[in-house]
Amino acid sequence: MVKIRKFSAYQNLERPYTRISKYSKKNFVRGGFPSIKITKFDMGTQQKEYDGKLLLTSTRSMNVRHNAIEAARMTANRVLEKALGKEYHFRVKIYPFHVLRENPLAAGAGADRMSKGMQRSYGKAISAAARVKEGQALFELRLSKSQLKVGREALHRGASKFPCPCKVVAV
Repeated sequence: MVKIRKFSAYQNLERPYTRISKYSKKNFVRGGFPSIKITKFDMGTQQKEYDGKLLLTSTRSMNVRHNAIEAARMTANRVLEKALGKEYHFRVKIYPFHVLRENPLAAGAGADRMSKGMQRSYGKAISAAARVKEGQALFELRLSKSQLKVGREALHRGASKFPCPCKVVAV
């Protein structure tokens, strides 16, 4: 199994690089879009009316990988299902559109025949990330006001899976 590259290489928000060239045969997006791990974006009962609403918001601008979003979603949803059954509506508010790329450089014997260095170094698509701004909602949870304490606990546990500091806001 391929090791995931350290996230510190990708966490800062930079201009998304898409290859645009004056030569049409070099004007392409190589590697396509990698498959994302997020399986569901809406959980619980959607149609019901709820009187309480909680948001998990980011307190820093950064990229958030799709596997971190899925880990946080699973953790928070597990707490909610155990405590409330299906009496809630939990929604993931971000989508990983940004493609993370890597230009692997080989070192050691025979490396000169494998790698091109920085020539044509657009890179292969290795992962996808959501570009999150400061104060943006990551998760939205609707439930009854009597269950707000359980909802706060679920969102707090999910926040521990994100690489950015998060806070739970009641709306």
